[in-house]
Amino acid sequence: METETITDNQKVRTAKKLEKMFGHIDYKNPPELCPVRDVMSVASDQWSSLIILWLGYFPVLRFNKLKKFVYGISNKVLSQRLKVLEADGYVQRKAYAEVPIRVEYSLTDFGQSYVEKLLELTEWMQTNSPKVLANREKYGLI
Repeated sequence: METETITDNQKVRTAKKLEKMFGHIDYKNPPELCPVRDVMSVASDQWSSLIILWLGYFPVLRFNKLKKFVYGISNKVLSQRLKVLEADGYVQRKAYAEVPIRVEYSLTDFGQSYVEKLLELTEWMQTNSPKVLANREKYGLI
């Protein structure tokens, strides 16, 4: 297994980015609304991430097809997540005046740009999942 080494330059670049993100915060009175937490809580929960990834793979999906791909999600939760993702601008909903009504979901350009970032994270997860599983086993979690 290949060992990944973090260089001092990478650590410095990361520290600078974190300073830019959090350096202005008064640590004695942290903000009630953190934009990072606010956006990440919607776009990065397990269901939303899967919805966005599947819509990235299939350009257009109907509700029931999306539900099959996002295994384990209930109709209620899928409906709620889609409404929130639509409200935040990641997903667009197109309803057709047919009987029964046909509704299709797809990513917006904004949602597509998020998929690109999400893929970087999921690729990292896939590469590092053996390491995580080994660590869990080491600590008796599996």
